[in-house]
Amino acid sequence: GGQYTHAATWLGFALASVGDGDAAERVFRLLNPILHANTAEAVSRYRVEPYVVAADVYGCPPHTGRGGWTWYTGAAAWLWRLGVEELLGLRRVGGQLLVDPCIPSHWEGFEAVVRTPQGECRITVENPDGISRGVARVTLDGVELPSRVVPLDDLRGPHAVHVRMGVSEGRADEALQSSWERTPEAP
Repeated sequence: GGQYTHAATWLGFALASVGDGDAAERVFRLLNPILHANTAEAVSRYRVEPYVVAADVYGCPPHTGRGGWTWYTGAAAWLWRLGVEELLGLRRVGGQLLVDPCIPSHWEGFEAVVRTPQGECRITVENPDGISRGVARVTLDGVELPSRVVPLDDLRGPHAVHVRMGVSEGRADEALQSSWERTPEAP
């Protein structure tokens, strides 16, 4: 037994898909290689590069906690997607950015920057109600958008996106979500 990282990241995706940001972030932390090597004792146990996602972490003596198969795994891409697309909820599809965070309820928010060839969007997410999922309002340069979709292709230069998490009040987001199903092939 032990950690098979590919499958474990998919567990994080499943937890985010049902809106459990607390559990999804817990899975992300368990898989984060730097957290396997944050003390001298942990480094001695893990024994592989703490900046590379291991394909597996052994669960049986005498190798319990040792990482294996680094630099060889597609699990790194899945872990990145879990963090950026599912937890932070920043998913680019074509020339648009869907903003749909699923964060731990204790997070007060976060900031991120999305860069395109035309410019950048500085994204600020606030979570005043301490929820894991739900977007009440999205603004672009102070103007409220009708949905969680930010049109990136039309933007030139720097822009500010502000997201307030909370209960959505009947916007057209449900139709957008079903048309942008979360598939492994989606960008």
